[in-house]
Amino acid sequence: MQHWRVGDVTITRIIETEDRSMTAAAMLPEATPANLAPMAWLRPHFVSETGQLISSIHSLLVQSRGQRIVIDTCLGNDKPRIVPQWNQRQGRFLEDIAAAGFPRERVDFVVCTHLHPDHVGWNTMLVHDRWVPTFPSARYVFSALDWAWLDKAPVSALGDYAGDSVRPVLAAGQGECVAPDFRLTDEVWLESTPGHSPGHVSIHIASRGEHAIVTGDLMHHPCQIGRPRWSSPFDFDKAAALQTRLDFLERYGDTPVLIFGSHFATPSAGRIVRDGDAWRLDV
Repeated sequence: MQHWRVGDVTITRIIETEDRSMTAAAMLPEATPANLAPMAWLRPHFVSETGQLISSIHSLLVQSRGQRIVIDTCLGNDKPRIVPQWNQRQGRFLEDIAAAGFPRERVDFVVCTHLHPDHVGWNTMLVHDRWVPTFPSARYVFSALDWAWLDKAPVSALGDYAGDSVRPVLAAGQGECVAPDFRLTDEVWLESTPGHSPGHVSIHIASRGEHAIVTGDLMHHPCQIGRPRWSSPFDFDKAAALQTRLDFLERYGDTPVLIFGSHFATPSAGRIVRDGDAWRLDV
């Protein structure tokens, strides 16, 4: 369990899975061992000894102005998914967040950077064969653009995650579909970063002159800091996703802003710095 402080805001990372055998073809086809080799800074944290990408699925627990905020809710338990490692999981996520001071009954906000199955899973839990909101007192914050897209989309080949992880929250009256600049507190707000999904957002945290950004999936792996033109097959609009990455690097590169990658493996956070004519993540 890792902890950070950004001014008065505290951030805790809760890992659901960390995969050291992720094949590049699944996430970033251009991220072959040969193409990754020149970026020595990726090793040992983000690329394995055999040149494979290392990836994480995790939540960030944020405390701001007395509010407990969960950013992205990973995969969840009991969810039927086509990916074997995601299917019918039985993990200790709820025990882990409770140990970090976030018992599910006391969470105030849940915010999803986008509505994909590895970011919405713990929105709900199975109780007497029904999907119910995991966090009974929370306001769930969803991008209005993302929900407008997902609501009309056919059921994903990955599984009906809209049906088991988003619609039950809205049906319970706990979901709020918001604009891409919505503020959870005066220290935590959304930033529009479209491309990976139509209404994808990142989370900006600012307190006492310090800043951090939770990327969501505008980047899937730190190698995209060095090679932003590498695209994921999971990007909804590859051209928009590329422009978002380029803009993000120009805005936050060579600044003190702490960057939290939503799939970046341990140590998960760092600062973007110049690396010759490219960028790298300094951890």
